[in-house]
Amino acid sequence: MLKEIIIAVQSYFKAHQFIRKHNLWKWIIIPGLIYAVLFVVGMYFFGKSATHVIELLSIKTGLKAWVDKMQSSLLGFFFALGGIMIWLILIMLYFSWFKYIWLIAGSPLFGYLSEKTESIIEGKEYPFSFPQLMKDMVRGIKLAMRNVLWQTVYTFTLLIISFVPIVGWITPLVVLLIECYYYGFSMLDYSCERQKLSPGQSIEFIGKHKGLAIGNGLIFYLMHGLIGIGWVLAPAYAVIAATLSLYHPKEGE
Repeated sequence: MLKEIIIAVQSYFKAHQFIRKHNLWKWIIIPGLIYAVLFVVGMYFFGKSATHVIELLSIKTGLKAWVDKMQSSLLGFFFALGGIMIWLILIMLYFSWFKYIWLIAGSPLFGYLSEKTESIIEGKEYPFSFPQLMKDMVRGIKLAMRNVLWQTVYTFTLLIISFVPIVGWITPLVVLLIECYYYGFSMLDYSCERQKLSPGQSIEFIGKHKGLAIGNGLIFYLMHGLIGIGWVLAPAYAVIAATLSLYHPKEGE
């Protein structure tokens, strides 16, 4: 798995070179700017919502009053740290929902970018077919709904575990890895779709290459640390990098 994560990370650098060489910026910048604006607005409201949820839980359960009554600095520290862990998990959950809405709305563009990347590598053109495009969009929406369902189940389970002192501290990291996997899954599926793999076959294939999915999603999230430019470039770079990364394991399958 580690080898595949490294391949996925390297594919982002290759994606940058690929985009520059073939001048694909027009397919990157405009959708990226739209994504960046939606990301900023969404995360602002998500952050306020997560804070409100934590305050509501602590008051309704009587936990805050109990901690205040105990007057223990150590207990207060654990309470504050637990609140931070829960806030991080809720933010990642909200972001995952936002991400799936974006994936569904942007599926025609992402599918095109993946196809364009492969057509340049293979030196062949894929004929445009509107019925096929609609079929691919329906498939993408179904898989996105499946993924968001399972990811939400896992996240809520970990949210409960996060209330456990010490053990709950690692839950944001686990949630992040799950989030990375499912985002990378969506990026890799565009290539699987083009290879005529059924949804079940795509799930099985990507399941065998979890490292590629995790690595792709991980760099996607890290790019958000580059304020502004990272938000614009992250979505398109992710799909192109995913397409390039699949040329490594292809011979072994």
